[in-house]
Amino acid sequence: MKVTPMLSERSGKALPNQLVITGDDGAEYFQSYKSIIVKKENGKVYLDEYYYNYSITTSRYRNQYLGCTTKELKDRIKSGEYTLTNLN
Repeated sequence: MKVTPMLSERSGKALPNQLVITGDDGAEYFQSYKSIIVKKENGKVYLDEYYYNYSITTSRYRNQYLGCTTKELKDRIKSGEYTLTNLN
């Protein structure tokens, strides 16, 4: 397992409490504080149904991690491209 901090888009510095975790099985996770927000596995994206939209800060870094806006995220959930599930 490998854990790396997310980097600020503005400063390039490590963001406290925002982590990218790569599992030994190849799955990748975005963790904000103590909660898993996103899981990427086998080309699919899973969002924690409770925490994915928990706060403005979580949403900002989730969007940075996924490379999308909140509107695009909602569209991808609606279309089934992203799946809401329990990750915690």
